[in-house]
Amino acid sequence: MKMQPIALLWLAFAGPAAYSADPPPSPAALEDHSLRQLLTVRRVFVDRLTGGETAAQMRDILISSLAGTELFIVTEKEERADVSLRGASEDLIFTDTHTSSDSINAHMNVGTGRTSSKTSGPYGGVGVGDNDSDHSTERRHEAVAAVRLVNKDGDVIWSTTQESVGAKFRGASADVADKIIGKLKEDFERARKLR
Repeated sequence: MKMQPIALLWLAFAGPAAYSADPPPSPAALEDHSLRQLLTVRRVFVDRLTGGETAAQMRDILISSLAGTELFIVTEKEERADVSLRGASEDLIFTDTHTSSDSINAHMNVGTGRTSSKTSGPYGGVGVGDNDSDHSTERRHEAVAAVRLVNKDGDVIWSTTQESVGAKFRGASADVADKIIGKLKEDFERARKLR
């Protein structure tokens, strides 16, 4: 059986797309799939974080916080883990300097001129001034971390980015770790509701 030239032309221009009938998944379907994968996680390995010198400290805080959730077993052996927590972290300490200056000044002069060599008038002047300047320096602390859970196939099943300038009773790094774990617990509960 011979194919008509028009049918051949159509196949040539349409290419592989003509045979594909599956539409791409919606963002909501992808999110639901990732959340459901959270429920299969039993063991988590926390990998070294990239970033500055404080990234190792953030890793230790994350391990401690993750173990405290009792959602997963935290392991030091990557080959035993279902997923790895990877990412980057930075904890910065810097000085914030503020300088301001306010000034008010008023000046008034009154006088009379001389019209002849024998005539002269009174002369007077008033001046008011105020100057206020303020200079302050404040030591600031800011931490940020972007982390993700990666399964054995290399797929990212969960991720978040958190930042903090510190909380009332904890430093910026501890607050970031707390926010990360809080988001993970929240998404884990959302995953349970999907089931």
